[in-house]
Amino acid sequence: MTTRPAILLDVDGPLNPYLAKPTRRPAGYTTHRIRPAGFSRPLRVWLDPSHGPWLLSLAAATAADLVWATTWEHEANQFIGPLLGLPELEWIDFGGLGSDHRDGRHGKVPAITAWAGSRPIAWLDDEFQKRDPDWAAARPGTLLVPVDPRKGIGVEHLERVRAFLTRAERSPRSPGPARA
Repeated sequence: MTTRPAILLDVDGPLNPYLAKPTRRPAGYTTHRIRPAGFSRPLRVWLDPSHGPWLLSLAAATAADLVWATTWEHEANQFIGPLLGLPELEWIDFGGLGSDHRDGRHGKVPAITAWAGSRPIAWLDDEFQKRDPDWAAARPGTLLVPVDPRKGIGVEHLERVRAFLTRAERSPRSPGPARA
């Protein structure tokens, strides 16, 4: 098992600011119509092509692996990665339970815990739950990075990840809910 750090990427919220008002699409984002398996109609997905180079640069600078931690699972490699200029990435299998929130924790926590083992992780997501900071604090080398699903990731999120993974932040920090 590798001990390389990993940057865990959710799609909807961090990369696709799906809660932005249609008349207020964030600057830099383009509209894509994507139909994943099981959907009868395409979904509207907003993506900013500059995020791919940002993420690749961040991964290189921190010697970290980029990993899909999204309910898109393997389909993120098919539909999202190519639009951002990302290579095929490893993905975490949530077994269809990724968005299920139980016991005040994100439904992705059990699969991420099993997948990550002891490797350091920085997880960008928009749906952290009230007990997720406790889970992160109890798991050494874990940073939760909440992202507003109306705005998507920005430089400030990536700088937090960079600081954490380069040990500029020595203790794991998991802030409360994302700020609007």
